[in-house]
Amino acid sequence: MAQTIYDYTAKDLSGKDVNLSDYKGKVLLIVNIASACGFTPQLGGLEQIYEKYKDRGFEVLGFPSNQFGGQEPLEKEQISDFCQVNYGVSFKIMEKTLVRGSDKNPVFKFLTTKKLNGKVGTSPLWNFFKYLIDRDGKVVDYYSSMTTPTDAKLIKQIEAALDKDC
Repeated sequence: MAQTIYDYTAKDLSGKDVNLSDYKGKVLLIVNIASACGFTPQLGGLEQIYEKYKDRGFEVLGFPSNQFGGQEPLEKEQISDFCQVNYGVSFKIMEKTLVRGSDKNPVFKFLTTKKLNGKVGTSPLWNFFKYLIDRDGKVVDYYSSMTTPTDAKLIKQIEAALDKDC
């Protein structure tokens, strides 16, 4: 039987455990991010959609990763400072982590294993892969790095998930 995102815990940038069950009833967009990538300007778009929809129960969780071309050289508060100063990021940034391979973060194991999530079996191919989670903690879909946060299809799916009752 498929699990939900609420079965998992992740660490934030300060190393504190964050129970994803705290986001029950919210729509989540989980993204692997990096500060030195050609797609890094998507942080601005992620902040834009977060600001637009947060009052309706939308959250963005950024998971920094250095697995793609060493494009996340920063650590802890450097990551937070970079995101805030350059893109005004106010959404939650998690601890730098692995998003691919056998040692990947359990959250990404869930997001990328169809047997666990019941829907998607695709690992990030690069930075800024996005996974949309509905209010029930289930994976709706994933989006490649090429899909910007303000892409019409993604926005339509976010709005549909927000309009759906728990």
